Amino acid sequence: MDYVFQFGSVWQALPRLAEGARLTLLLSLATIAIGLAIGIVCALARTSHRGWLRWPASVYVETIRNTPFLIQLFLIYFGLPSIGIQLEPIEAALIGMSVNCGAYATEIVRAGIAAIPRGQLEAGRALGFPVPSIVRHIILFPALRAVFPALASQFILVMLGSAVVSTVSVEELTGVAHLIETENFRPFEVYLVATAIYLLIAFTLKAGFALIDRFYFQVRGRT
Repeated sequence: MDYVFQFGSVWQALPRLAEGARLTLLLSLATIAIGLAIGIVCALARTSHRGWLRWPASVYVETIRNTPFLIQLFLIYFGLPSIGIQLEPIEAALIGMSVNCGAYATEIVRAGIAAIPRGQLEAGRALGFPVPSIVRHIILFPALRAVFPALASQFILVMLGSAVVSTVSVEELTGVAHLIETENFRPFEVYLVATAIYLLIAFTLKAGFALIDRFYFQVRGRT
């Protein structure tokens, strides 16, 4: 093998890669927050006895989970302008990622809600708890505590999946890496460094989620 690694031009481009990594992280965190909110609302709708709440949520979840994310993103970025809705690349990326994340979060949260013993709900009603308190303390908190590890894994996938938005000109980490590679013609070195940065982001998020699980869900769950 005669290939000689040359990382010089990659080190010079590290500030650009760092900026791309920052955008990847910010976009991922925003998506996680919005996607979790969508997931909670739709999970409650999917477990509702009211069909007018359950069916729209079910159609949304099944549509998103059974179509490629890239097609969803293209539909938002390239399709919406056809009906007069113009979006910046970052706006289309955030909407697409949030809608996609929300569908998967819905199913995870729904599984947590389904695992709650029916007796807990009946006890809450018997004690005269208001509906918001029942939803917050008897349904959502135990459900989220039970499924948080699964949610955390899904959120890591959200961050990794953000690489797809480089296809609509969002200069996150993958997009920046591609631009640098076209300039220095050192694809192996560029993408090797990008891989290391993705690993760093992923392990940082995993550590953060572990702290949330330990100090919020587990500790609060024992009080």
